[in-house]
Amino acid sequence: HPQGDLQGYAAATLFLAVSTHRCHETTVRVASYILGEFGFLIAERPGMSGEEQFRVLHQHWYNVDTQTRSILISSYAKLANLYEECRPLVAPVFAKSKNSVDVEVQQRCAEYASMREAFSPEAVEDLLREMPPFEDKRRSALELRLLETEGENSAAVTKASTPSEVEQQRAMLNAQMMEEGMTPIDEQEEPELEEEDEEEEMDVAEAAEDEKIAAVEANPTLVGIPKDLIPAMRKAFSNLCTSPSGVLFENAMLQVGVKHEYVGAQGRISVFFGNLHGTALHNFKVKVDQPDHLRMQMQGTQGLIDDGEGDEGCSIENKTQAKLLLLVEVTAPFDDAPSMRITFETEEGERHDYPLRLPLVATCFMEPVNLDPGAFMQRWKSLEGQDRECQEVMRLPPNSSGIDEDYMNRVSNIIVSGLKFGRCEGVDPTPWTVSGAATFRTGAKDVNGNNINVGCLVRVEANPKANAFRVTTRTLHPLCSKAIKNVSLVSIKLAAL
Repeated sequence: HPQGDLQGYAAATLFLAVSTHRCHETTVRVASYILGEFGFLIAERPGMSGEEQFRVLHQHWYNVDTQTRSILISSYAKLANLYEECRPLVAPVFAKSKNSVDVEVQQRCAEYASMREAFSPEAVEDLLREMPPFEDKRRSALELRLLETEGENSAAVTKASTPSEVEQQRAMLNAQMMEEGMTPIDEQEEPELEEEDEEEEMDVAEAAEDEKIAAVEANPTLVGIPKDLIPAMRKAFSNLCTSPSGVLFENAMLQVGVKHEYVGAQGRISVFFGNLHGTALHNFKVKVDQPDHLRMQMQGTQGLIDDGEGDEGCSIENKTQAKLLLLVEVTAPFDDAPSMRITFETEEGERHDYPLRLPLVATCFMEPVNLDPGAFMQRWKSLEGQDRECQEVMRLPPNSSGIDEDYMNRVSNIIVSGLKFGRCEGVDPTPWTVSGAATFRTGAKDVNGNNINVGCLVRVEANPKANAFRVTTRTLHPLCSKAIKNVSLVSIKLAAL
């Protein structure tokens, strides 16, 4: 498991362990520390909010010794710092314990109670931030064995201890990100984007899609998607990633429309295939990819679904439709969209083969989370690291109208309505930044029977002078970070056209 998954698992397990009135005092101590440090990772799960974390811990207050109470006090301070609803619960505990006979309990309560009056909010955030991850600088087992057999200055030891080229590139990238921090985008440091760069931005799924289209065009017995339709097809796909309904594909033969809606980890996708040709389309089949991260049920017009058994497909008469209904449940993070292949024949004998993709992306399964500035920055800092952060700078097309307040309002609407993130107001004093938070819902269960979810944060920073944006996403899962970044970039670019 990645470190964040282990932290969330530990927090959830210990939350359940101390939920009962009877548990070992050592369990209370460990749970108090873990929930104080990493309880925010489970705060969006049902029944595990910050207020619930305080209540399950505080029920043991009168049954533990002063050492355990000292740990509980520190956890209460961190919970009150993250969740406003905890502050009125924690304040009476601190006020009463200021007169405790135990010096350690008395001192901790007095210090935490007066902290917000003595220091600025930023200083309090730094003081109550979770402990930084431990940097393990020990040598690997291979290096230690080589040291014993080869000696300190041997070529084998030097090779084993030298970072690989990939590791060196990652280290350089991390150093650059730390130097930039969250400052506005520097126009001189941004790479010049040429027309060829747009081709490089295609993800693996789009590249595979192009290969399928090329293969169809190379076969003289098949008619595929013309190259001049591919840009419009990709634009339609990108629009549907943030819209509830629309046209996914259209040419002189066929129109494919999509209507989709989602609740938590589940979705309902309706796909309509309309015949625009003058005559009927025969042997019409649709084959939908079923990846491991999706539980999928399909039903549709008789003969429409291609089950691989070689059955004859359905026929769609002129100006009529066939319909496909998909019921899906996501079970794990992902960064690609499932493919959908359409094949049919005309009465003239032409065979058509259209490889498409369904607009089923990770942001479809988001639920918005509203955070105050302090809580947002606390979580933002806790999600630092190359496996959690994904960042990219993008220039808008030269023919765009530029970045102004109206454009930033459209970007904000994309984050809130399109990506289904909660807008976090007041995080930045500048109008050129939009910050949001959400939870990626899945239908998978952990060992305790709770749904596995992933907290997600996004920041979109604009530089009007450079006509560019920087999108940064941070989550506990790298695939979530990548997926949110990709959908955000494409949506922001489309909003400029």
